Amino acid sequence: MPWHEESTMQLRRQLIQDVRSGATPLTELAAAYGISRKTAYKWLARYEAGGMAALVDQSRRPTTSPTATPPELVRALLEARAHHPTWGPRKLLRLLRQREPHAPWPARSTLALHLQRAGVVVSPRRVRRPGHPGRPQAPMDAPNAIWTVDFKGQFRLGDGALCYPLTMADGFSRFLLRCDGLTSTAVVGSRVVFQRAFETYGLPVRIRSDNGVPFATQALGRLSALSVWWIRLGILPDLIEPASPQQNGRHERMHRTLKAECARPPQATRRAQQRRFDAWRTEFNTQRPHEALGDATPASVYRPSPRPYPRRLPALAYPAHYEVRRVSHNGGIRWQSTWVNVSQTLGGEEIGLVEIDDGEWDVYFGSLRLGRFHERTRQIEDANGRQHRRPY
Repeated sequence: MPWHEESTMQLRRQLIQDVRSGATPLTELAAAYGISRKTAYKWLARYEAGGMAALVDQSRRPTTSPTATPPELVRALLEARAHHPTWGPRKLLRLLRQREPHAPWPARSTLALHLQRAGVVVSPRRVRRPGHPGRPQAPMDAPNAIWTVDFKGQFRLGDGALCYPLTMADGFSRFLLRCDGLTSTAVVGSRVVFQRAFETYGLPVRIRSDNGVPFATQALGRLSALSVWWIRLGILPDLIEPASPQQNGRHERMHRTLKAECARPPQATRRAQQRRFDAWRTEFNTQRPHEALGDATPASVYRPSPRPYPRRLPALAYPAHYEVRRVSHNGGIRWQSTWVNVSQTLGGEEIGLVEIDDGEWDVYFGSLRLGRFHERTRQIEDANGRQHRRPY
């Protein structure tokens, strides 16, 4: 009789019953069950010592560990940590060796493990690094080629309310398109500001921003509700790399002037602060000479875009050889009767897939490449090569 792993306990019980019946010698029973005679005696001895409950697999962990850190040294470590709660294992080890130089102190890594086991040290939370296209390369070689946008750091007004200045500029001419003091960084208020800028100046080719809300998220392609709207309008998001404000240096330099001339001191109310922003924007665009423009003013260099803001949001058009799928509101598509996670940010939108190899598809939303779809795993690989992501 084979010794099946999936019915180990049943076979052990049956073996004990057969041995106790005395009908068959133990040597023949061991051969019938496919085990050695020594193993059969082991289970019989366990049964006699503890009954059927003793037939359960027992831990193979050794009862002693000669190389373990002595308990008194662990107590000394925890006491030192209690007196110095901000010290790490390296500093604590140096202190303990000074106090007791002849004690068998373990390595720093072992002390760190003891601190973790005692719950006095919490491992740092792993930060998800979403995919990123890399350093932006598009040149600012003409008006409306790239608009730069950002939220200047919030500050309190005289009445105690927070003001979040949303600024928008043309990268080539430095023309300040908008400067609006909003109540938050929410998409709703930001979209109104962008729509007014589009209606006044037309549509740019790209919009360069950082990776913060509301311009980007951790979803596939770093898309946000705002950038999805931009792509539907034919505008390509142009994200700088994380923690790299120098890649949007022109905008950051403008913010330094804005802070010095408009926020110190802040105005008493939001309406008064907005009047200050508007007056400063007019002066910045039409009167203040700019060295990078040969001391010309931004208004003398900037020209509105020839692409007007459409009254209706245009539908995305994909080449005829693309497979087009509509993303459901739960963030997925159907592919050969299988559900594939994409992104809830794209709920209700159409994406295009183009086959580049057998079972390998590049995924696009408009002109933006989102990642690569693998038919074998039914997963979309992002810019970092990851296929497993949380649904957004």
